Amino acid sequence: MLKGHERILVIGLDGLPYSLAKELCQKKTFPHLKSIIDSPYCRSIQSEIPSLSPVNWTSFYTGQGPEVHGVFGFTHINPADYQVFITNFSHVKAPTIFDKLGEKGFVSKVINLPNTYPARPIKGMLISGFVAQDLKKAVFPPPLFGILKSKGYKLEADTIRGAKDTGLLLRELRQTLSARLMALELLWPDLAWDLFVIVFTETDRLFHFLFPALTDENHPLHSECMEFMRDLDKAVGQILDRFDRLPEPKRLIMLADHGFTKLKTEVDLNAWLASAGFLKFDHKPGHELDASTISADCQAFALDAGRIYLHRRLKFARGKVTDMDGPKILQEIKAGLMNLSYAGEKVFERIFTKNELYPDTKHPLAPDLICLPNPGFDLKGKFDRQEVFGHFGRLGCHTVQDTFFYDSQGFTPLKLRQIGQEILA
Repeated sequence: MLKGHERILVIGLDGLPYSLAKELCQKKTFPHLKSIIDSPYCRSIQSEIPSLSPVNWTSFYTGQGPEVHGVFGFTHINPADYQVFITNFSHVKAPTIFDKLGEKGFVSKVINLPNTYPARPIKGMLISGFVAQDLKKAVFPPPLFGILKSKGYKLEADTIRGAKDTGLLLRELRQTLSARLMALELLWPDLAWDLFVIVFTETDRLFHFLFPALTDENHPLHSECMEFMRDLDKAVGQILDRFDRLPEPKRLIMLADHGFTKLKTEVDLNAWLASAGFLKFDHKPGHELDASTISADCQAFALDAGRIYLHRRLKFARGKVTDMDGPKILQEIKAGLMNLSYAGEKVFERIFTKNELYPDTKHPLAPDLICLPNPGFDLKGKFDRQEVFGHFGRLGCHTVQDTFFYDSQGFTPLKLRQIGQEILA
């Protein structure tokens, strides 16, 4: 640690809504989280748009928005061959706060931060979070791999099987929660760091599949979910106890990357674009990420979550939409979507143009429209779905609103990128 500078501890609680945290703490069974909730410095903020983990955590750890760091969603598309890729750290086109701090001699230690896979060298230590698949590629420096492997470090819960077996899901989440604490025990004790970041993604996984069980006391799985949240509270308490023992100067930041609410329905934008005649295929897509069948006659398509791209002549290999045609098509799409409703409720709160949300961006992957849904509507961009509305195993979804935030010095960010900027400052 550099003398004369404060240490900063960041605890991430992925997807935790401020309102849910406050409600849970009223039950007096979450003493550690309650100590934070009761502070006047704890509040709700808004996430970046769209409210996806890779977008928001990348904005946090670069101190920049998507128009600069280049992560606009869970996926990227290659305009030449229409291959769709899952977003990872290699797609981040901006330096991180860890890079900038390292240049000044500051040491960072980072555990389970989403969208940092495959791991890059930093001045310090890094254990990647989602979408990490291979532990060997998820750590820096390399010797960390052998240590973590020998201790049975688990990167991610199996939510594919867990979606159909809630008992398995909760067991998996407890294993990954234990893994985060094991990594904490490994990286914290020498105190040879200036910035320490640890993210619990277990909250997000639990909320996606069991959110109603947390909010409904009569739900058959309510007690089990509450027990898991008590385990999480104890884990937070372990970290807070360590923080309390640190010498001054020091600072604590706790944050979620987005809020959460009960799912009303998934909304597939590609299914809607196809039904409205904007999206056309040469033949049936083979899977949900199969954009290779997009026809030359296609005018627009969507990627998650709520990103709509014109099939522009100057951008995509088979695109025919000209700059003259573009505004009229976008206006028609926007008008159609703003009229879309489900069970009598409007699906969209607002639809932004690229220039409204990302002023002056020249990034080639910036979408033409970015859709902000009303709470409860989960936007998708699958290529093989036929129905606009549907349920596919998830019961909770992200929100821009109601994002948990606390700073021991009372800082109030407007967007997650400003938290990264504040750490640098």
